[in-house]
Amino acid sequence: MFDTSHVLEAEDVQIMEDLTMEVPLVALEDSQVEERRGKSVSLVKVIWNRRTSDSTWELEEDMRKSHWHLFSW
Repeated sequence: MFDTSHVLEAEDVQIMEDLTMEVPLVALEDSQVEERRGKSVSLVKVIWNRRTSDSTWELEEDMRKSHWHLFSW
């Protein structure tokens, strides 16, 4: 007999031809300015999965282009 509370729901994952997949971001959590090659670069911390604490620092410019609605601050 098995315990139904231990059953995980399968996620519908779409794999593209180049073997990548698009992962929707959950939230923008922080921002910082970093010096790169003598230039100031604005970065934002993107939360991809709160459960696993999966996050990355991405260029703010790129995130504003693709997720402009998240920049109310």
